[in-house]
Order: sequence, then structure tokens, then C-alpha cells
Amino acid sequence: MSAAILLLIGLGLMTLGYFIYSRFIAARIYRLDPDFRTPAHEFEDGIDFVPTNRFVLWGHHFTSVAGAAPIVGPAIAVIWGWLPAFIWVVMGTIFFAGVHDMGAIWASVRNKAKSVGSLTGDVVGKRARSIFMIVIFLVLLMVNAVFAVVIAKLMMSFPTAVLPVWGAIAVALIVGQLIYRRMISLPVVSVIGVVALYALIWAGPSVPVQMPAEVAGMSGNAVWILLLFLYAGIASVLPVWMLLQPRDYINGLQLFVGLLILYGAIMFLNPALVAPMINDDVPAGTPSIVPLLFVTIACGAISGFHGLVSSGTTSKQLNKETDARFVGYFGAIGEGCLSLAAILVACAGFASLTDWKAMYSAFGQGGVTAFVQGGAYVIHNGLGLPEVTAATLLTVMAALFAGTTMDTGLRLQRYIFQEWGEIYHQEWMKKPLPATLLAIGSCLLLAFGAGGADGSGGMIIWPLFGTTNQLLAGLTLLVITVMLVHYRRPMWFTLLPLCFLLVMTVTALVIQLKTFYDQQNYFLLGLDIVVLIAAILVALECAAALKRHLALAAAEQADGR
Repeated sequence: MSAAILLLIGLGLMTLGYFIYSRFIAARIYRLDPDFRTPAHEFEDGIDFVPTNRFVLWGHHFTSVAGAAPIVGPAIAVIWGWLPAFIWVVMGTIFFAGVHDMGAIWASVRNKAKSVGSLTGDVVGKRARSIFMIVIFLVLLMVNAVFAVVIAKLMMSFPTAVLPVWGAIAVALIVGQLIYRRMISLPVVSVIGVVALYALIWAGPSVPVQMPAEVAGMSGNAVWILLLFLYAGIASVLPVWMLLQPRDYINGLQLFVGLLILYGAIMFLNPALVAPMINDDVPAGTPSIVPLLFVTIACGAISGFHGLVSSGTTSKQLNKETDARFVGYFGAIGEGCLSLAAILVACAGFASLTDWKAMYSAFGQGGVTAFVQGGAYVIHNGLGLPEVTAATLLTVMAALFAGTTMDTGLRLQRYIFQEWGEIYHQEWMKKPLPATLLAIGSCLLLAFGAGGADGSGGMIIWPLFGTTNQLLAGLTLLVITVMLVHYRRPMWFTLLPLCFLLVMTVTALVIQLKTFYDQQNYFLLGLDIVVLIAAILVALECAAALKRHLALAAAEQADGR
């Protein structure tokens, strides 16, 4: 199969999804109103609530939700063959992720920019809110602790990427000042930012920065993790316009440049997909494709973390309600494009099927390594760029997206602690600094308490991330569905995806119960049980709320007759 043809099919379908399906959902289901006064205007404070140009906000939203997951998940899932991964990414982006992300923004904007967890208390009930926020906290804990490990390992393995990864922070600070203080036009600032970022990427191989194997009794990996959390903590309390927005916006632009390079290389080289369309010869120990495909590929098809970003930071910056379509749905399209690229280079970036099988010798192999190596192979042979430069470019892409997700994730975790402070009347917890310290402390406790001196403790609960994350997406769609019924609007466009997700994730959780029991991993077994019980309880609460609203709608319709 030609990688170029598959690329054109995928991009064509997602383009139709944006211009046709998203327009229908925005106009007929969510009924976005350009005259509705958004929380960004109602509560404008220059810190969290900031009315934002939709292109800048799209950059923030997209790079916050992208992270490394839309690269890692698809580049692992191709072990079952490229066709199932391709179908799930494309169809999931169009009918699941876009509807979910735009809906989470709309639901939050209509409720004073409350997070999806807090919103559950208003829409469903206080009991459901309390349980739901535990699931949300676990997802954020996993994301922050694990992405810190991912970035640290990338910088240890690829010293050429250290300069551009940290230099991007300085670029973002300058871009923020140019946009909001100097009032320089966005196109000019965009060019300046992208040129500066790619100059750093080009310079990276000439100025490698290698962290010593040991620093003050700690491993180099642990030092990077501490520095990353120090940075993320500072970034999470700064005004969004100063660092978070411009960093995410520039990263969004560099992703599109990176994707154009990747896509251009694929079109010029037109490599064959050496991986099988459907792999009937998977390595021993590979789990069943159903339901594991649908939780292995989360970001890139649909992801619960997107709902946290949509309702946590994006809704506080939305200038017009109608911008939710561009920011939310098109943000999902951008992530789908990244996942599509990951599938193609992970299946066509090898010289032969034998080389591909060597990479995918066991389930869980591939990931970022397959993306970087396969992508560098395609770029080098398609465009003639030196492989070390191509590898640096792709490593920086992965690290920067993981970093922007970590920035936003820690900010969202701070919001969770602040919301808990409000719910349980703890005044000190409502303040940004104590809430941020609690967020960092919980992540470091997991990273170093469970992982020891290496700081990689987040990886211990990573096996549960996919299922918990997809469960969160299903529950978010459930809350949106209850709101649609309350507003007397069609619910099938969210109800059908949520039913599919809940079936797949609950099945995956049950399968994992047996796996953890067989491995005698009682920590993950217990955590799996907690997540499973929480999911069932929240689903029952939402189902009861849905039944009440449907009965009320039926009664009103009968009275009208």
C-alpha cells in the first residue's frame, strides 16, 4: 500500500468532517451563539480569564491536548496492523473527538467556565461530582508524572534536542510580550516565533547538552524531572498570555511546519507501508485488538484529557462562543493529522518487513522511538535532510508537545485543588500558590515515592492511563448528553459515541483486572477496582439524571399537546 495514497485519503476524510459534520453539530446540536457573552469577557481578570484571538487559542488548545500521546498510542497500536489504527484515528477524529472537544468547551462556557468535574455537580448531582473529580485527578496525576519522565528520557537520549526544548520557553516569553504589550500584528509575530524556534532546532545538533549521569547523588533523569516540575509550577501561576498561550501557539505552528515536512517527504518518497494491513502474526503476549485498540489510541481519536483542557483553560479564553468549532473541532483535526503521520512513519519508515518486526517484537514496543527513527528515515530519503537533523526535529516535536501538555496539566491540577477548596470550604486551598504546591507535591510523591531516586514512578500507573483516560471521555460525553436533553436538543450524536466508549473502556478495565491479578500487581489491581467502581457509580448517576430530563421533556410535550 502506498503511504502517499493513504495520507491523501485520511486528510480528505478529515477535511470533509470539519467542513460538513462539524458545521452541522455546531449549528443544529450545540447551536453556538456569536452574541452569547462568554466567561472570558464576563470574568476577565488578565490571568486566567482572557478573551483570545481564536488562532492563538487554537494553538494553546491543540498543543495542550496533543502532548506525546497522539504519537505514542498510534505508533504502538500498529502492531495489530495499519488498517485498524488508520480507521480508528480518522473516524474517531471526525465522529468522536471533534464532537467531544467542541461539546466540552460549549458546556463549560454555558456554565461560567466550570471544569467538567465541577460542572457535573450542577448538571447531574453533587455525589456524581465528587466521584468524577477523583477520576479527573488520577488522569491529571498520570499525565503530569508520566510526561515528565517522557521528556526527561528524550533529553537524556537526544542531547541535541535540549537547546531547542528549553529555548522555546524564551521564544514564547518574547512572543507573548510582542502580542500583548507591543501589539505587533499576529502574522509578523508568528513568522518571528517560528523562525526563532527552527533556528534553535537547526543549532541543536551543533550544541548538544548532555546531563551528567549523576548530579548531587541523583541521576541525570531525576534532575531533569525536578527541573521540569519547577518550570511547570512557575508556568502554571503566570498569566496565561505571558507564557502558556504564546508557547502553545508557536508550538502549534511548528507542528504544522513539521507535519508539512513529514507529509512532503511522504509525497516525494512515496514509500510503501512495509507493515501488514492486518497483522495475523502478532508477538506472544499481545492482547486482543478489541477492546485494547480503542484505549491504546486515545489522543488522536478521542481523549478524556481533551475535555479537561476544553473546560479547564480553553473555555476561560474563548472570545466568541462560535469560536468553539474552530478551536475544539479543528483542534481535534490537528491531533488526528499528527496521529495519521505517526501511523504512516511507523509503518513506512523501515526498509523491510523484517526491520519493522524487529522494532515490534513485543506489545508496547515502538512508540516515540518508531516515530523518530521512522520519520527521520522518511525525511532523509524523501527530502535529503541529514538524519541527525531530522531526528532532532521530530524529537523536539514530541518533547515540546509533552511539555505544553504538562504545563496545562499542572495548571488544571491546580484548578482541581482550588475547586476542592471551594467545595469543602478550605479558604487556603483556593489560593493559586498553595494549590500549585499541592499539585506539584502530589506529582513528585508519585514520581519519587513510587519510582525511587530515578523519579519514574509515574510509569507504574501508566498501564491504567489509556482506560482511565477513555473512561473520562465517555463520562464527559455523558454530561454533555444530559445537558442536550435538558435544552431539548438531539442527543444521539453524543449518546452513541459515549455508549461505544463506555463499553470498550469498562471491558478493558475488567480484562486488566485479570492481567494485574495474574501478575500479582496488587497496587494496580486495587487502583483498577477504584476506577471501575467510580465509573459505574458516575454512569448510574448520569443515567438517572438523563431519565429525569427525558421524563420531564415527555411531560412538557404531552402538556403542549
